[in-house]
Amino acid sequence: MFEPFIVTTIITNENGISVFSETDFEVHQRGGMFLTEQIASKNFRIRKSDVGYETDFHLSGDPTLLIILKGILKIELQNGDYKQFTSGDYFIAKDNLPENVVFDSKIHGHKASVVGVEKLEAIHIKL
Repeated sequence: MFEPFIVTTIITNENGISVFSETDFEVHQRGGMFLTEQIASKNFRIRKSDVGYETDFHLSGDPTLLIILKGILKIELQNGDYKQFTSGDYFIAKDNLPENVVFDSKIHGHKASVVGVEKLEAIHIKL
């Protein structure tokens, strides 16, 4: 057995608050490659954003794998925790609320900003 891929993941905890977590994907050897099982996806987009781009607090909607090709994307949570993702980094955003909870931008979600000196290029894959 090989070490799993460990992917930083934004999830919603039992209180409806977005938190950083990790998702492990088991890896199996196949003819010299080390692969996870197939992971279904709906679609993908290629994204560009200028330095200084910033969102308000929001939820991910559909779970999305983001792969950073160029630049730095900072993801900040309501509690002030943040992570910066750079070229070659990837993470999954899948924070969402139960149907009976109304989104409050002062309590729920995460925000994103492009920091540094280089424009962001990324791939978004809807899972």
